[in-house]
Amino acid sequence: MRILQVSSASSIGGGERYVIDLSNALVSRGHEVHVALRPKSPLVNHLNVPAKNIKTVPLRNALDALSARELSRYVEQHQIDVVHAHMARDYSIAAYAARRRREARFIVTRHVMFPLSRLHRRTLSGAARVIAVSAAVARELRAGRIVRDEQIALVRNGVDVDRFARARLNFDRAQFLNGKNLPAESLLIGSIGELRALKRHDDFIRSAAIVSAQFDNTHFVIAGIDTSKSGEVRKHLKGLVGELGLDQRVHFLGWLDDADKLLCALDVFVSASETESFGLVIAEAMAAGTAVVATATEGAKEVVSAQETGLLVEIGDVVQLSEAIVTLLKDERLRKSMGASGMERARSEFSLTRMVDEIERIYSMSDRRLSC
Repeated sequence: MRILQVSSASSIGGGERYVIDLSNALVSRGHEVHVALRPKSPLVNHLNVPAKNIKTVPLRNALDALSARELSRYVEQHQIDVVHAHMARDYSIAAYAARRRREARFIVTRHVMFPLSRLHRRTLSGAARVIAVSAAVARELRAGRIVRDEQIALVRNGVDVDRFARARLNFDRAQFLNGKNLPAESLLIGSIGELRALKRHDDFIRSAAIVSAQFDNTHFVIAGIDTSKSGEVRKHLKGLVGELGLDQRVHFLGWLDDADKLLCALDVFVSASETESFGLVIAEAMAAGTAVVATATEGAKEVVSAQETGLLVEIGDVVQLSEAIVTLLKDERLRKSMGASGMERARSEFSLTRMVDEIERIYSMSDRRLSC
């Protein structure tokens, strides 16, 4: 099939990793994959799509008529079979581009639980399917009544479990930590994600203060970038680290190309987020064989099997968060057992292969457009 992925993302998070992994997997399966991106998109360096198949368009907002017309011409010129959009502001542009070529199917993935506006009702009326990345997202879509129930398809996120298996193979933890200027013999607790208020890295740092008072050899890492214009989130977090006297214990690693190896190096992975539609990095931590502590967001509750692959705590409860971390640090056997169970669950339920299989079937379905 000839497939066009559309994403106006200006940074890489879980939704963008989905686009990258899906696109690369489809290329490996022999499909002709095209990707429409904004200029200077960070996704470019991670895609295995031929350079000639990457289309740069402004994708300024949902009302960008110039981008819509340009994308429409591209769809017709390349006889695209599937137009797949991933961000709400891209839906109308992708819908217009697909509509101009009668044979094209318009597909949307909904990555977040935030409600769609009524303006999306018309835009999405011609979508062959609206893919929800979790049951929680599917429930939100049904409750919003913006799209019809028969349009909604639940396809849970998937992670490249083989990539983590390769990362674990002959992994030298001491060498990796030395390369990051981290003590090789430390107990390492980490969190990965954009530096955004919703991720509640401040709760993670406050829990670090409690945990470090009990363990002399603990170090804490935060991997992710601040995408705000002034970098105020990072400044706030760095200030909090200083206030709590944790300058030598909490390390900001920024963007990592080898985050898979960091997950393998961690003793405990922590997600302190106040909302997760799925929790892709939680599933990645499990694929790496790392025990998880996560706040009980809707997404985390789908991914983590409580007391088996990780521990779930109340959102915003720093004491519970620190106690869960301490529980795992004190019990190496439990930590390793949860890591092993998480690895098995990731492979059996959250593999990228399973996700791509299901999306491929949606692309191939015979009802190219649902009647309005």
